[in-house]
Amino acid sequence: MNSLQRIKNVIAGEPVDRTPNLDIFMIRAAHHLGIPLSKYYLDYRVLCEVNMAALRDFELDVVQAISDPYREACDMGLEVDFPYDQMPMHRSLVIREPEALAKIQFPVQNFGPRMTDRLEGIRAMREQVGDEVAVMGWVEGAFAEAADLRGMTAIMKDVYQRPEWLKELLEKCAEVEIAFASAQIDAGAHMIGLGDAAASLISPRMYREFALPYQQRIFEAVKARGAIPRLHICGKTSHIHKEMAQSGAQIIDVDWMNDLQKAREEMEGLVVCGNLDPVTVFLQGTPEDVYQGVLANAKAGGSRWISAGGCEIPDETPIENLKAQSQALRDLGARV
Repeated sequence: MNSLQRIKNVIAGEPVDRTPNLDIFMIRAAHHLGIPLSKYYLDYRVLCEVNMAALRDFELDVVQAISDPYREACDMGLEVDFPYDQMPMHRSLVIREPEALAKIQFPVQNFGPRMTDRLEGIRAMREQVGDEVAVMGWVEGAFAEAADLRGMTAIMKDVYQRPEWLKELLEKCAEVEIAFASAQIDAGAHMIGLGDAAASLISPRMYREFALPYQQRIFEAVKARGAIPRLHICGKTSHIHKEMAQSGAQIIDVDWMNDLQKAREEMEGLVVCGNLDPVTVFLQGTPEDVYQGVLANAKAGGSRWISAGGCEIPDETPIENLKAQSQALRDLGARV
């Protein structure tokens, strides 16, 4: 059974030879090859090289085009610095005042260089793995994208002060993400991850109004194209699990500070993915900590569970700990 088949079988509730591993790798994978982060963020050939090495050395079931949250925002005018071997940093916001919304060019056809670079990375990865391994594209959720363009503090104020204006911005962001997701599927992506971390900071009522409708539209478009939708919201999300289950995602990531079993019960019928603590277990723990953590996740997650850290695998995570995760999944063996 190959990696893509494993994922599809878990989604369908069918047997697998072992549980898939969908860890999210970015910085750790680049540094695994000694590659500076600026090259990883800006050159699709490096993105592909890094992912192929992570696939091989960490026994993953996915290669992934996720890199940083600024692909779409850069092509909409966000000024971002990419230090040689550090995280990218934005220099200014695109929408400082509401009036600036009318001046923004939202790319729904002619993508800019950073979005195009991701498409090229997906093509390169698909050429190497074919249909043996899942190729995962990535988009920002509309709420997270709006926060990238406008700033988190301003967006939180907009929820109260100008909700209709905010919905106009969210509509435009959703249109970009639908177009970008579709282009990634055309380029070869089997799966589209959607990151909407900012949505963890709002109430269930606000989530239903300002995040959920746009996630649903994006995922509806992803499923219509035959790809797998995956929802990733970092942080404490227990207050919105029932809403997340309505997003249209077939795989929902659960971060480490949430109860995996309770999340599974609240998202009945969907695949839950997670939720080992990336820091205290993967980075700071021992191989035995990781091994036992995977076994505990398997029990809590049930048959429709996929293994992963609650969020990105941290830089400098010992390779022995990553191998312990793979060993635990092998030892668990076939699951029905």
